[in-house]
Amino acid sequence: MIAADEFLGPLKRRGFDFFTGVPCSFLTPFINGAINDQNLSYVGAASEGEAIAIAAGAWLAGRNSVVMFQNSGLGNAVNPLTSLNFPFRIPVLMIVTWRGQPGLPDEPQHELMGEITPSLLDLLRVPHMQFPKESGAIGLALDEATAAMAERGGPFAFVMEKGSVQDETLTGSTVVEPANGTLLDFLVGATLPARQEILNAVQALVDRDAAVIATTGKTGRELFTLDDRAQQFYLVGAMGAASGVGLGTALNTDRQVVVLDGDGAALMKLGTFATIGAQQPANLVHVLLDNGVHDSTGGQATVSASVDFAGLAQAAGYRTVGRCDSVSGFSKAFAQCSGKLGPHFIHVRIEKGSMANLGRPSAHPSEVAKRFQSFLDAPK
Repeated sequence: MIAADEFLGPLKRRGFDFFTGVPCSFLTPFINGAINDQNLSYVGAASEGEAIAIAAGAWLAGRNSVVMFQNSGLGNAVNPLTSLNFPFRIPVLMIVTWRGQPGLPDEPQHELMGEITPSLLDLLRVPHMQFPKESGAIGLALDEATAAMAERGGPFAFVMEKGSVQDETLTGSTVVEPANGTLLDFLVGATLPARQEILNAVQALVDRDAAVIATTGKTGRELFTLDDRAQQFYLVGAMGAASGVGLGTALNTDRQVVVLDGDGAALMKLGTFATIGAQQPANLVHVLLDNGVHDSTGGQATVSASVDFAGLAQAAGYRTVGRCDSVSGFSKAFAQCSGKLGPHFIHVRIEKGSMANLGRPSAHPSEVAKRFQSFLDAPK
């Protein structure tokens, strides 16, 4: 058994200083230790998949990230691990607890996942090893993990057994006072704009120093087709992860970060609204393009018609919340976000369908990630 700082110290010396995850009793000492240490950042996520997305965004912005969660959460993390980290070659260090480890008594809901945890990581092509329980083994274990991440361009996992780390008392806090958001109405009730029109407006309104993160499906494809830019990051998978990636990026850059989300994707990860509201990234603008359907898969209806997204964002703690249904309304709402502390949220109702001659990002996702990372790292 080791003390939390015996592992956190060597992690810091290797440049790992951004932590996110979902609590597990096995992880309590690490989470408390990360929160207690003023030189580390910890973001509590609403789900394990969200944590992977946040860590990916932090990596894009130049941070070495650690994601911590229970092995049951691997089920939540499968999608971003396979359709975000793998295609974009994004490394994160994972600490996955081993509940239901064969031979040890545990709750019945952990039995199956406990049996398959190592083989599931193998199937996901995530190299892994047992978490080091003795201080003398930590350095070599971390060297092996960082070398594997550098070689493969992907995650590495430590599988943590029960009782690996000594108790750590929580003395710090990550609680942020919620904002009293301002709700602005720019609804005109006219013919709804096409997605292309709003994206044209986005590209005209955003500063060339701003980062733009587009959700999977036709949003990213249209943005690419209109004008491919280094400042744009196109999620080609990981549905619902755009807001998490945007949060991780925004917390680690002083650039404005604009997330272009969709109604179906946002509904998939509504918990991220709460995480964004709690973290209060001042430079984040979250734009929700709502056409009421899953456009990429044949136009099946979402449930967005019965959801007050603006009300949700306001309740979650976004500082400025706008509703609009026209290009002019969107431009006015976006102007309200300029020069003011965020996070900001703009709900845009748009028409179904997409532009003709719709292209796809021509660069491999790994090249898009490298280009975007270089953009974020360049002087403004």
